[in-house]
Amino acid sequence: MPVTPYHFGPSGFVALTFRKWIDPPVFVLANIVVDVEVLIIAAFDLGWPVHRYAHTLLLGALVGLLWGVAAWPLRHLFGPLMRALRIPYHTTRRKMALSAVLGVWLHVLVDAPYHMDVRIFWPNRMSLWWKVQHRLGHKQIEWACLLFFAAALIPYAFAVVSFYKQKKRRAGPEPLQEDALETAG
Repeated sequence: MPVTPYHFGPSGFVALTFRKWIDPPVFVLANIVVDVEVLIIAAFDLGWPVHRYAHTLLLGALVGLLWGVAAWPLRHLFGPLMRALRIPYHTTRRKMALSAVLGVWLHVLVDAPYHMDVRIFWPNRMSLWWKVQHRLGHKQIEWACLLFFAAALIPYAFAVVSFYKQKKRRAGPEPLQEDALETAG
């Protein structure tokens, strides 16, 4: 994508929909981590295609795994962020690692039809896939990403409801009011 925030629509939708198995902050931030490759290649003018190795399924998995491991010490920052967004948050190392790999892969799959230099099956050339992956136009992909962003509001609403239900359960039962005691007696 020309701008990484376009990825936040599909990744936010997937992360919120499957938050039981996916760590939302790690999954969404994987979209930024994978584009560090683009920044490095462009900044140092390496002469390579900007979507080189991290934008493949093979090495993207390694990038994701490294991000998942690096994110583990940051989990204490993600908790307050998720509470501020009113989203229940429970994570494990395994969940973070899986989320990071899947987040990078989703980024690569969204970039593949958009950028001619993405070779998701590298080192295999898969020329048939390359022809198929570029059937969508840029505007179609951008609109799809924006629609996913809007659609992410639905699982977000469910997450907020779940947050308040959990909060209510932890608070325990409400004390009886004096009026309720008088009518009961």
